[in-house]
Amino acid sequence: MDKETKKEKYIEAIGRRKTSTARVRITKGTKTHFVVNGKEAREYFHTEVERRLVLDPIVKGMSAEKAETKWSVEAKVSGGGMHSQAEAVRLGLSRALVVSDGELRGGLKVLGFLKRDPRAKERRKFGLKKARKAPQWSKR
Repeated sequence: MDKETKKEKYIEAIGRRKTSTARVRITKGTKTHFVVNGKEAREYFHTEVERRLVLDPIVKGMSAEKAETKWSVEAKVSGGGMHSQAEAVRLGLSRALVVSDGELRGGLKVLGFLKRDPRAKERRKFGLKKARKAPQWSKR
């Protein structure tokens, strides 16, 4: 075999929130590298709150000795708004970290990073103006 193709082993997980879906792949690397939809996470997520949300599983969820492990994270996100996408990436990253090291599960679970938030917009019903708002009622 002339060309030696070295495939990096990655761990993939899916995170969802509202209508956002994030497919997150993590690979052990030499430095922490975070890419979302082909852009650096700092460029993709504009507010500091969203950037912090995405990095929480790595920063808060790991103990000091495990935090030294460097991860290369690549996420593909679609649907929803920016905040919802950030929460979807957080869930996907947390799930991928648990697959890589089962001991992280307890800490991430206590922090609430492994919960799928089921809240989403309710559909509009016929005869109503919105999901539950009815037209004004009049007696005559």
